[in-house]
Amino acid sequence: MALSNTTASKDIKQMKMKSRKKHFQKQKQKLFRANEPFISVFMWGVNHTIKELSCMRMPLMLMPDDFKAYSKVKVDNHIFNKENLPSHFKLKEYCPLVFRRLRERFGIADKDYVSSLCVNQPFRVDDKGRSGSRFLHSFDHKYVIKTLNGEDIAEMHGLLPKYHQYIVEHNSKTLLPQYLGMYRLTLNNAEHYMIVMRNVFSCQFRAHKKYDLKGSTVQREASDKEKKKVLPTFKDNDFVKDNVKIYLDSDDRGEFLAKLKSDVEFLASLKLMDYSLLVGIHDCERPDRYNDDSDGMLEPEGNGHTDGSPCEDENAPVSATPPDSPGGILAEACRQDSTSGDDETQDSFYAVKSAPDSPKSAVYYMGLIDILTHYDTKKKAAHAVKTAKHGAGAEFSSIQPAQYSRRFYEFICDRIVTPTSAST
Repeated sequence: MALSNTTASKDIKQMKMKSRKKHFQKQKQKLFRANEPFISVFMWGVNHTIKELSCMRMPLMLMPDDFKAYSKVKVDNHIFNKENLPSHFKLKEYCPLVFRRLRERFGIADKDYVSSLCVNQPFRVDDKGRSGSRFLHSFDHKYVIKTLNGEDIAEMHGLLPKYHQYIVEHNSKTLLPQYLGMYRLTLNNAEHYMIVMRNVFSCQFRAHKKYDLKGSTVQREASDKEKKKVLPTFKDNDFVKDNVKIYLDSDDRGEFLAKLKSDVEFLASLKLMDYSLLVGIHDCERPDRYNDDSDGMLEPEGNGHTDGSPCEDENAPVSATPPDSPGGILAEACRQDSTSGDDETQDSFYAVKSAPDSPKSAVYYMGLIDILTHYDTKKKAAHAVKTAKHGAGAEFSSIQPAQYSRRFYEFICDRIVTPTSAST
C-alpha cells in the first residue's frame, strides 16, 4: 500500500511538471537596434567578441600564430532580440589578441570601445573611398568603421606584424591609422568586411575645412559634386590655391614632422604608397560642437532606467539564453556619461593647436589614411601610362614608394610653418 502511494505521488509531480508553463522574461533593453541588419550584427559582434576576450588572460608576448588567429561564431537566432537581429548570421573576428593589444597601446579601454560602438548604432557618412568603400561613424564620432574587400583583408594580414612592432617601438607616437578591430560578417549569403579605426577628427568640435593631401598636382582638385557637400574634401591643388599654411610653434612643428618622416619611411620600406594626410581645420572663433544640434551626439535610447542602465527584477523568472546577453561590459557602458572638457585638443589623438601668434587661432587635426596600397604591377602600369600622358616631370600619385614618400614629406613640410618664418 505504501509503495502504491509513493508511485501515485510521483505521477502527480510529473503531471504538474508537464503542465507547468514556461515563462520568459520580456527583454527590456533595446539592444543592437539599427536601420540595417549588418549594422545590428556588427554591434552584436563587437559586444560578443569583447566579452569573450574579457574571459581570456592576455599573454605577456604575442606569438606569430596570434597574427593568423581568428574567432568565429555562427548564430541561429530564434528568440533573442529578433526584431533587430537576423535569424541567421555568422561573425569572424581577425587576430583578436593583436587588436586587443593595439587598443591597449592606444589607450582605449574595452568598456569605452563597446560604449561607442554598441550602445547606439553607427551612422553612415556621405564619403566614399576610391575602391567603393563605405564609411560609418560611431554615434559619438570617436571611431570610423570602414568597409573593406577581401584583398584589403589580405593586405592587412601582411601589414599587421610589422605595424604592431612599429607601434610598440615608437610608443604609439605616430600619425598612422590606429587600427582597433577587424571583422567579417556573413548574413543572407553576403560577406561584409569591416575595420574599426580611431577618428582623426575631434568627436566634439567640428572641422570647418577638410583636405586630403598627397603631394601630387595631377587631377588633385575637388570635383564640383564634392564641393556641394556640407563639408567637402578638398585636395592638393585646392590647398595651394587657397594658400593654406599650417601655423605651429617650433616645438610642435619639429615633433609633428619627425613623426611624419618616420611614418613615411616605414611605409616606403613596405613598398606602400598613394596614402594621404587628412587635414581638418577647426576655427576656434567658431566653436561649433556636434551636440549643439540633433545631427551629432545622440542620447542612448531608453534601456529601463533614466540613467540608461537595464531594469532588473530579482524575482523575475529566468529568461531563455540569448545568443549574447547584455551583461558585463555593455551594461556598464550603458551607464556611463560621455563627459569631456572644453579644450579642442583634449579629445583627439591627432590634434595640434596653432601657434599663439598665428594669424588666426585654430586647431589642426592631421593623420595618415589609406596606407594599404602596394606598388604592384597595376600601379607600375599606371605609372607608365601617366608618364607617357603627362611627361616624366609631372607630379602624379602613381610613383615608386621611396620617391612618393620624399615628395609627400617635402610638400607637407613646406606648408607647415612657424609664424615668424612665414612673415620673413
